[in-house]
Amino acid sequence: MKLLITLAGLVLVLEGLPYAAFPEAMQGWLRQLIAMPPRTLRIVGFWAMGIGLLLCFITQRTSILG
Repeated sequence: MKLLITLAGLVLVLEGLPYAAFPEAMQGWLRQLIAMPPRTLRIVGFWAMGIGLLLCFITQRTSILG
């Protein structure tokens, strides 16, 4: 449970960093996201989840990273 809470905190830090460092750029990027069709956003989301799951699998089940 401690690891899960730590990971959630890390996600919030990483998600908030671009908004704090580059707020104007993030506003422009969000305008572009609003203009994208939902299907495209869904496809990008599934790809991101798949890559994330693959990274978790690789780091937990293999000895690639030591």
